[in-house]
Amino acid sequence: MNVSYIARVSGKVQGVYFRVSSQQKAIDYGLSGYATNLADGDVEVFLSGEEKNVEKMLAWLQHGPEEADVTKVQHQQVDWQKHNFFSVS
Repeated sequence: MNVSYIARVSGKVQGVYFRVSSQQKAIDYGLSGYATNLADGDVEVFLSGEEKNVEKMLAWLQHGPEEADVTKVQHQQVDWQKHNFFSVS
């Protein structure tokens, strides 16, 4: 079964290749999504794919790449069809 999650990763997660490492790990797990830096220093990660692989990725986000110092990961399951990927203001 395919699922989608959005996660917010806190700690030392910007400037340590967290987004690039997340992208590579997601590709390894066959997932789609994105990782983006947030203004407050956190990283937002959207994941979509087979449930067991999304769970593996959520577990990986708990520590991230070697250079990162993850202090907290908050995540919730979302309906990807209702997720607002683009907005125009």
